[in-house]
Amino acid sequence: MRATFMYGAGDVRVEHAPDPTIQLPTDAIVRVVRACVCGSDLHPYNSMAASDTPAPMGHEFLGVVEDIGSDVSAVKKGDFVIATFAFQDNTCVFCQEGFQTACVNGGWYGQPGVGGAQAEAVRVQQANGSLLAVPVDETSELLPSLLTLSDVYLTGYHAAHMGSVSPGKTVTVIGDGAVGLSAVLAAKQMGAEQIILMGRHTARTDLGREFGATDVVAERGEEGIAKVMDLTRGLGSHVVLEAVGHMPAYEQSYGIVRPGGVISRVGVPQYEAAPVGFGSLFGKNVTLNGGPAPVRAYIEQAIPEVLEGRINPGKVFDLTVGLDNTADGYKAMDSRESLKALVKP
Repeated sequence: MRATFMYGAGDVRVEHAPDPTIQLPTDAIVRVVRACVCGSDLHPYNSMAASDTPAPMGHEFLGVVEDIGSDVSAVKKGDFVIATFAFQDNTCVFCQEGFQTACVNGGWYGQPGVGGAQAEAVRVQQANGSLLAVPVDETSELLPSLLTLSDVYLTGYHAAHMGSVSPGKTVTVIGDGAVGLSAVLAAKQMGAEQIILMGRHTARTDLGREFGATDVVAERGEEGIAKVMDLTRGLGSHVVLEAVGHMPAYEQSYGIVRPGGVISRVGVPQYEAAPVGFGSLFGKNVTLNGGPAPVRAYIEQAIPEVLEGRINPGKVFDLTVGLDNTADGYKAMDSRESLKALVKP
């Protein structure tokens, strides 16, 4: 089969790889129908050291079940399925507590011994907890929106959920990438009264307004903080959803959060040390939370919203590439020519 590998920063290649096979009774083999490039894929695309041992890429996909292990009962051969971007059994103590990305039997695509989803087929571990059958076929116009339930929309939803977004609150979203725009859509669904989107790419912020943003702030740093404070009458934002992962976004977050407010981060942090003292969090009694989205906790309620047309998060896809041209998707997203690239094997 063909599969995508990263050999180093900027070096993405589609090569032939062995077809995946059932290795454990809990496995399934899924033929990939749609995949995509994630914003988090751009971090190694800009920083990965060159290596002769490439990393398999991709973790968001839809497909058709081709084979199942003897213990798989949740799906059957021929089912059209959504795969969660991390695999989990959905039965362990952490899964039962709603944090499936911490599953004791789970893991991540692209790790050693685990293939990636930007490929023709994937071996899905813990298939009972990681695959959900949906009543569509390969020609459905809903595929882009269903694909966002694998990761990007429900990552934005996780940010809003962890931020306790509710009616009457002011929410500021930092980042106009696909996750940030998804967070805007989720905040709107949760009834936020004012949604401020911090971003400076007009095509993206226009989509953000369509998704529910009431205000757009293009400024960054101290100027951006001042603009948000002005929009909130000097009080700050009840909830800040940080969807970037770099230090300037975190600094903006604690600059604009209201006393007693919440900063919820879903942008994969590219740092370990960060201010948490009196001048950043402590003095305002601010709560800091967030993390890898346990999309399995939310996906069952989200599927009907897409199938019944109540939300259309698939609008974040503005570029489609064939599998052989996956590197073009990376390049377009990295240069901000594309918001999010869909990959069609």
